[in-house]
Amino acid sequence: MRFKVVIIYDPEYDGYVVDVPELVGCMSQGKTIDEALENIKDAIRGWIEVEKKHGRFDIFEEKEVFLGEVTV
Repeated sequence: MRFKVVIIYDPEYDGYVVDVPELVGCMSQGKTIDEALENIKDAIRGWIEVEKKHGRFDIFEEKEVFLGEVTV
């Protein structure tokens, strides 16, 4: 499965924070981009496992996703 991720450098943490917009609340972090990406893979697996356990996520379910940007 493929998921789009958003990676943001956090100077306070001195590392990278990764968010998965499709999976509400699924986030991770790492000191390097590579570490952050490895950590988010584990977070995604855990998120899916918990959602499936509670009957809230079907990995084969088609979802409509809007990808855009907002300027404030």
